[in-house]
Amino acid sequence: MTQPETDALAERQAALVRALVAGSPVPDGFDADAVAAAARALLHKRAGEVARRFPLLVHACGNDFTARFVAWAADRPKTTTAADATAFAEHAGLAPPASGPSARGRRSFPRRSR
Repeated sequence: MTQPETDALAERQAALVRALVAGSPVPDGFDADAVAAAARALLHKRAGEVARRFPLLVHACGNDFTARFVAWAADRPKTTTAADATAFAEHAGLAPPASGPSARGRRSFPRRSR
């Protein structure tokens, strides 16, 4: 491959990744329905990762955690699971405490008021 061909391929790959994880438009030449399905699956996987590491965040959000998280994350690329949990918690008005024995995140989210 020539350098221009390599650069063009790299840009198409980057555009596809942005469509999959950051809500960007699907690049030409890709099946929009297939990319959308894969993007939804990745969002649900991401929500599952947060749920496994931060179960009290899920509890604080109630039964609609996954739907709320997926809607929030749809146009936000992932950095880390902990950063996702913290940013989502702040967005949901459930900011974790800044310090203390639970600062690692597993027990840092308040329970949902009933």
